[in-house]
Amino acid sequence: MGSIVPIVPFRRGLFRELPDKPRLRHSYFSSGARNVEVDSAHFGRISVHLRVTGTGPPLLLVHGLMTSSYSWRYVLDLLGAHYTLYVPDLPGAGASDKPPVTYGPVETADFIGELMQTLGIVGCPVVGNSMGGYLCMLLALRDPSLMSRLVNIHSPGFPELRLHALRIALSVPGLGAGLAWFVRRSPLTWVHRNVHYRDESLKSLEEAKVYGVPLATRDGSQAFVSILRDTMAPGPMGAFQRQLKARVASGEDFPVPLLLLWARQDPMVPPSFGPRFQGRIPSAALQWVEAASHFAHVDQPEATAAAILAFLGEGSEPQSALHASGGEDSGDASP
Repeated sequence: MGSIVPIVPFRRGLFRELPDKPRLRHSYFSSGARNVEVDSAHFGRISVHLRVTGTGPPLLLVHGLMTSSYSWRYVLDLLGAHYTLYVPDLPGAGASDKPPVTYGPVETADFIGELMQTLGIVGCPVVGNSMGGYLCMLLALRDPSLMSRLVNIHSPGFPELRLHALRIALSVPGLGAGLAWFVRRSPLTWVHRNVHYRDESLKSLEEAKVYGVPLATRDGSQAFVSILRDTMAPGPMGAFQRQLKARVASGEDFPVPLLLLWARQDPMVPPSFGPRFQGRIPSAALQWVEAASHFAHVDQPEATAAAILAFLGEGSEPQSALHASGGEDSGDASP
């Protein structure tokens, strides 16, 4: 018998060695594909692609930067056994329209609310990953009636120095257009280099194509740069943090129940953000997903789905893969 090769966390393989299909099966392409027209105050009338699958009450899943609804492929069956899942591609991403407008975080958060109203799922629970988690926290602060509960999987939201540097760089005339050109000249390898899993053997050419093909167009690459520049801008993040600080100082809690699902290692968003968020939202539950990454729902789909379902009242977490924290945790083990 051959020996099992241990996983070296975050060690990326060669693009040319990617398998055509992922080594884990998923039901993304057999889920119901739908396009809906949304009348948005900021984005205008745009077509939004989404997947609808599962049975039960509605649950909205919101992806992060440079990914799409495909990001949720490994939890669709697990969560869909309890909920009807609504899994959109955000404006500028995946198969949704990519209008040539600004992609500010407040405007994009409001769009999520407009989409929920269009779909008739106002008041349902919401799960957001990465940038999606940040946007959903903003939306909850702006209109808490839109969601009953929120799960945030390892999101940004603190104005890091590198975001200030990125903002300055992308304000240089021509640099944003140059970055868009660079991305679309080799979009599949760009995705391979910039999406990070703890277990990089989960990657495939299928994934590179799903995320990379939309970046191959001028509209897609320019929208990506706009999202990077606008949605991830440090100024609005600073305002967001000041709002959280003011609420806790006045004894006003976060407006909806919140679960923070965090990994102990991540080259994309510092693991310390989980405890920092909990420090500013004392009622939030913080759970560490072991042997995971920024994309816990890809690295550890069973544990991630179990934690989500338990928070929503549908089960209990497997403690072998999760660690609950009731306060500050020194879990920053970023490389």
